Amino acid sequence: MTTTAPRPTMAAPTLSRVYAARFVFALAWAAILLASPSHLSPFVGALLVIYPVYDLVAIAVDARLSGPMSPRRVLYFNFVVSAVAAVALGIAATSGIPASLRVFGIWAIVAGVAQVVVGLARRALGGQIPMLLSGGISVLAGISFVAKAASDNPSLSVLGEYAILGALFFLVSSILLRRRNA
Repeated sequence: MTTTAPRPTMAAPTLSRVYAARFVFALAWAAILLASPSHLSPFVGALLVIYPVYDLVAIAVDARLSGPMSPRRVLYFNFVVSAVAAVALGIAATSGIPASLRVFGIWAIVAGVAQVVVGLARRALGGQIPMLLSGGISVLAGISFVAKAASDNPSLSVLGEYAILGALFFLVSSILLRRRNA
């Protein structure tokens, strides 16, 4: 019995939809965060937890629907990292902005590395250059969040700006995948 390897384009439409949903969520999350009070209220703390929770849901959907081209081990690792980040952010939010920035920063670093690994594994699908860049930028942004936590007046606004940039990368990847597979 002969079987043919799945074509990379089979997963591209699904992945494009996942990326489009992540674009919409990240943009909405950033807008709400940036419009929120600058102090760490319970509402803002909940927003911080929601971001990695949505990330882990998107990762689970990605792993389930992307098919055989999905680098599942790395996606599952990133799923666990996002779950830990959500819990850690919930705890950190009770300690203040510096602790929240540190936790978000560490999560951005680890998730960024995972995103680069996933992007490299999905090169054949196309549309992954923005994801590779986004993963690298997440690592650098995470380092900057940890550094900003030690500043005199740390602010969560950098997280909103980060989410906007990430949203744009998801949008570009979604568009590229749709165009390539149209």
